[in-house]
Amino acid sequence: MVGYVPAAFSVLTRNRDFRRLFAAELVVFGADWFVMVPLLVLLPELTGGGTLGAMVLAADTGILALLLPWTGTVADRVDRRKILIVANAAAFLSVLLLFAVRSAATAPLALVAVGAIAVSKAFYSPAASAALPNLVDPEDLAAANTIAGSAWGTMTVVGASLGGVVSSAFSPYACFAVTAVLLLTGSLLTALIRRPMQAPRSGGGEPARTLPALLESLRYIGGRPRLRALVTVKSAVGLGNGVLTVFPLIAAAHGVGALGAGLLFALRGAGALVGPLVMRPVLNRPSWLLPGLALSMGLYGVGYLGVAFTPWFPLVAALVFVAHFAGGSNWVLSNFALQGEVPDVLRGRVFATDMMLATLAIAVSQLLAGAAIDRVDSRWIIAGCASITLTYAIGWRIATRRLRPSAEPTFGITGTGELPPK
Repeated sequence: MVGYVPAAFSVLTRNRDFRRLFAAELVVFGADWFVMVPLLVLLPELTGGGTLGAMVLAADTGILALLLPWTGTVADRVDRRKILIVANAAAFLSVLLLFAVRSAATAPLALVAVGAIAVSKAFYSPAASAALPNLVDPEDLAAANTIAGSAWGTMTVVGASLGGVVSSAFSPYACFAVTAVLLLTGSLLTALIRRPMQAPRSGGGEPARTLPALLESLRYIGGRPRLRALVTVKSAVGLGNGVLTVFPLIAAAHGVGALGAGLLFALRGAGALVGPLVMRPVLNRPSWLLPGLALSMGLYGVGYLGVAFTPWFPLVAALVFVAHFAGGSNWVLSNFALQGEVPDVLRGRVFATDMMLATLAIAVSQLLAGAAIDRVDSRWIIAGCASITLTYAIGWRIATRRLRPSAEPTFGITGTGELPPK
């Protein structure tokens, strides 16, 4: 394990454009959590309940899920660098609306602002994921995925923990101001990337219309059982993500307030950061991939079952870390496998489908948890989400047990738009 981490991070020192993309993602992800944690603490204070906070989380993921089929197609047809820059600029404008959230009457404006930020993320996410193989050499892709996967976890730790601290020490509005600056910084870093973010496309005619282009990618996924397995694996953790709606309530029940809520979100990020680093050896062992994915889903469910019935806050915090160690591993392992199996001409759409299924599962989980949050004991909400994830993991592994390891991936980064044979 010790030798893997320096080898993984060496790609940052050797590749300037990947380093800039990684830095841009750090500030963008940090901005996301610098908004969300203070907002989830502020809204119950303004409204007296947890429903609006749950709706904000669900809007964040639900809007993302609805738009991803279209935005993934855009990521395959439009300059990905421009998409990333414009998406960050639009998110910056959306954050400014949060300064108007000052009372119960204006609290619903948080839904509008978060919804607009979610639209920006719907463009950003598939473009960034699809661009990564174009910025690194094939032999560096495993390491780059490990590093890219750590960006989300790193900034969930930093953004969530600092968001809780700054919100407590100053105010949520100070966090919103920091977020605005971070988003502009992300646009600047992306603008400095020089390497093309997609392979040249063959032909000089008009690009395919959105619906036919989307159906083409769905047919590609549908005809490949292993690809179907990979684009459905994140949904297990997604269906358990309703637990996030009760983080502020868990912290309040244990008397630790905004700092405790920030700590739980930070430990979520810490687990997602460490998990990919520990599990990096699996990326180079295809026979371990599917069993490893099933194990990661199951461990997430078991971790949150423990959270549901643990009265001691330090143990709750440790189990949250374990659950998201598994969840972060799940995300990076499946992303790496998809990048190796999907040609560049379809990669944006396939990643959009993958993220759409995951975020739709998250939105459904958070909506159901939000509907129950003021009526049902939070322990049973957590236990229900955990049990769904665990059941899904068992069913997924049974359904995929006969699939063979993939052949050596080529990562499809030099093609001219022609699809490989089935």
